[in-house]
Amino acid sequence: MKTEFAACGIEITDDQCVKLEKLAEYMVEYNKNVNLTRITERSEIIEKHYIDSILPLTMIDVPHGTICADVGAGAGFPSLPMKIYRPDLDFTLIDSGNKRIAYLDSACSMLGISCKTVHARGEELGQDKNFREKYGFVCARAVAALNVLCEYCLPFAKKGGIFAALKGEKDETEAARSAIKTLGGEIEDVKKYALPGGDKRNLVIIRKIAETPAAYPRVSAKIAKKPL
Repeated sequence: MKTEFAACGIEITDDQCVKLEKLAEYMVEYNKNVNLTRITERSEIIEKHYIDSILPLTMIDVPHGTICADVGAGAGFPSLPMKIYRPDLDFTLIDSGNKRIAYLDSACSMLGISCKTVHARGEELGQDKNFREKYGFVCARAVAALNVLCEYCLPFAKKGGIFAALKGEKDETEAARSAIKTLGGEIEDVKKYALPGGDKRNLVIIRKIAETPAAYPRVSAKIAKKPL
């Protein structure tokens, strides 16, 4: 595994390598009973889950000890590999699925890492004062269009913080620019790169420059019916 990471300019320790190997084995076994991922081959897990999750941390300055949130954490990507790579980061994993939260709790326990998990819908939690605008780094790896994803995620970022959207090949920044401004954000950078197998990626780095208006995030039906 170290070789694959080194080819991408990422150095991981023996302990990190052991944790990532254990996570891969655990996830594949758990996946037999609970649908977590369709990616189960070791080589694909390393590239499309691990490297894909960790590369963004090599492109963004995330200060030591930053309080972080993974919105729609799913099977724990990008947050679990990020936490293994940067154990100093304080992660909250948010997901609406009970079975996924149960998996995340058990995976963290198995790995001996500490992450807070919250079973909630992102649009509801984003209106909760205990979570709203509390995080210096917010991340999401989701198929939702960027303008929609921003409404779910930007309310969690505190002023001065960053929302990092891990997106595929399509550049959605122009279509989302108005939504980002409405939600108090500003596009700081877009990093274009490819995974070792050739899959292209866009990492959209959005800086929170103003508080998100109280009306956002809206309920999911409104977000879907009339996206910003």
